[in-house]
Amino acid sequence: MTDSVDPADRRLGDRILAALELAADQQELEIAELLWNALELTLSRYGGAGALEKREPPFALDAVLDKLIDLRRTKAT
Repeated sequence: MTDSVDPADRRLGDRILAALELAADQQELEIAELLWNALELTLSRYGGAGALEKREPPFALDAVLDKLIDLRRTKAT
């Protein structure tokens, strides 16, 4: 990893989110679904009973989820 990488993009979840957005933009539903599953795992990886989330959800999460839902609807028809 180079020093030119934005610190906000260093987390695995941030990179998966970017790949998910790209897959949705390119209408790649199967890949987007796999990336969504990976993102869920990444965001819920740490913690346990009684654990509190210390980070805010990724900024673009809602927008990317909307794209995925739209893609699911498009491909279902």
